[in-house]
Amino acid sequence: MKITEKINSAIKDQRCFWSFEYFPPKTEAGCLNLYDRMQRMQLLGPEFIDVTWNAGGNSSGVTMDICRTAHEVYGLETCMHLTCTNMPREKIDAALKQAKEVGLQNILALRGDPPRGQDWKSVDTGFSYAIDLVKYIREKYGDYFCIGVAGYPEGQSDNPSKEDDLLH
Repeated sequence: MKITEKINSAIKDQRCFWSFEYFPPKTEAGCLNLYDRMQRMQLLGPEFIDVTWNAGGNSSGVTMDICRTAHEVYGLETCMHLTCTNMPREKIDAALKQAKEVGLQNILALRGDPPRGQDWKSVDTGFSYAIDLVKYIREKYGDYFCIGVAGYPEGQSDNPSKEDDLLH
């Protein structure tokens, strides 16, 4: 189900709602701990969960495994983060295909931060901004995915003009 449908339902019913965000662990033991925690947190009834994605898809396999497990094993509506940073189009295509195959319908499309200690850069076959990623997902999948985006309330540090930032 799309997150927007769940949120709209909660608003209509005038009930509070919440979500949880999970970061992919770096070890197998960390994954087992996360699944244990996820199972316990599921009892708190979140409307959905978010699973982050590292720059360049470094943790993409782990992110996909967590999304799949959350969705199939725990029945949690899941939103998979997807970043453009250091991501060639082929990796974006593979991630979207896998997401659809496991029944995920929610994507948080992000430009993303560069890996620690590096400057942000696009790759030849990638995207420079989240809007480019959103347009691409819509072009390839129509309205199958509920797509969210994020912004910088204080303004994006690469853009000194808050007015220009707001336009983007």
